[in-house]
Amino acid sequence: MNARKYKIPQVLEQISILDFAAEAKCIAKVNDEVIFVQGTVAPGDIADLRILKSKKKFKQAQAINIQALSPFRTEAPCDHFGVCGGCKWQHVSYEAQLAFKQRQVKDNLERIAKVKLPEFQPILGSDEAYYYRNKLEFTFSSARWLTNEEIGKEDLGSMNALGFHVPGRFDKILPVDHCYLQPDPSNAIRNGVRDFAEANGISFYELKNQKEGALRNLIIRNASSGEWMVVVQFAYATEEEISLVMNYLQSNFPMISSLNYVVNQKGNDTFHDLEVICFHGKPFIEEQMEDLRFQIGPKSFFQTNAKQALRLYQLVREYADLQGDELVYDLYTGTGTIALFLAKYAAKVVGLEYVEMAVEDAKMNAIHNNIDTASFFAGDMKKLLTEEFIALHGKPQVVITDPPRAGMDEDVVRQILQVRPEKIVYVSCNPATQARDLAWLDEAYVVDVVHPVDMFPQTHHVENIVRLRLRKN
Repeated sequence: MNARKYKIPQVLEQISILDFAAEAKCIAKVNDEVIFVQGTVAPGDIADLRILKSKKKFKQAQAINIQALSPFRTEAPCDHFGVCGGCKWQHVSYEAQLAFKQRQVKDNLERIAKVKLPEFQPILGSDEAYYYRNKLEFTFSSARWLTNEEIGKEDLGSMNALGFHVPGRFDKILPVDHCYLQPDPSNAIRNGVRDFAEANGISFYELKNQKEGALRNLIIRNASSGEWMVVVQFAYATEEEISLVMNYLQSNFPMISSLNYVVNQKGNDTFHDLEVICFHGKPFIEEQMEDLRFQIGPKSFFQTNAKQALRLYQLVREYADLQGDELVYDLYTGTGTIALFLAKYAAKVVGLEYVEMAVEDAKMNAIHNNIDTASFFAGDMKKLLTEEFIALHGKPQVVITDPPRAGMDEDVVRQILQVRPEKIVYVSCNPATQARDLAWLDEAYVVDVVHPVDMFPQTHHVENIVRLRLRKN
């Protein structure tokens, strides 16, 4: 038998990192060949690169040794940085993050849209670069991720973990001791449940076979009102184990105003089709934005950076420039937050959304806030926004659109071009697909405002607001 031949990976030494690329990777060039670099590098670093893949037009590489540090670098506070994939830019100063995000928006809009653009507004940074999230989801596992130092050791201690999935590994969970994304007592709740389960012999979920383990998932939510919600997902737990865990949480964390659990033995963690049992307190918490209050249940979607979301909505309202007599369509309305935020400034707001549960939340929040000038409809957007729908509900003077990362459906863009509202305020979480849609809309519209907003510090994600006005012939 011939011995298998292993190709020694190519290593390029002392390569300058030039810029950030998509998905938090970086770019380097060697002899005009583009190299996409993964790892904790930053523009301005000089690093050795191990080539992972060679394509016709580019290479993919892993940074294996940082030879010189970028001036944009800062010390990452999190002990889990570099293994946990949640905050890939912790090693970059926040000022530099904002500058790179601003340029990312500019590059996408200029390169893809190829339309006339105004001078961009400076990116709106977040007042809180850490502890800004109001929702985190953690996974229990009986097979924790092993560090390089642990591999090969005989005595590994407990293999249980409560934390985040290691990037690219559905079956391995990184135990998290302190997370910098959600304020206290989030860390205390998570660590308390983990230690209590260990001390009482309550088993953690088997991610591979999915047939064993009592504790499966932990969701912690909070609101600016000071209310906290906890949802525990159990899998194969006894009634006694459920009672033990829930009573522990109720007794030790009195700030939890909504304590819930669900039994989930499905092949995935989603529980939208399962009964959620409110063990203690209310079945929801409330978030306040100006004079509006939004009820957030265990299954509700809500912006995870509520303080920055408020500033985003205020900008949308400013750029919509409503006079009080307009009919507004809010496309991809989600739970109707923007629609309700605009309702008292317009004659009527019509929200459209494909997720039926989100529309139910929007209707509930309209009632909760005594708003009768907003109506909401669920369905496939391209099938819902038809000539018949517009004839029934009226032609909008203003359209707000906040689509998912894939951007707007082409059929929706065509319908907007046919209706031709006076103004469009386009909120996007993906400037590349937003740029594609702006190119389509260029047929009838001119862009007069571009305003990036940072919703997620320590990550490469950026929101962008664009206002378009109907061309004057």
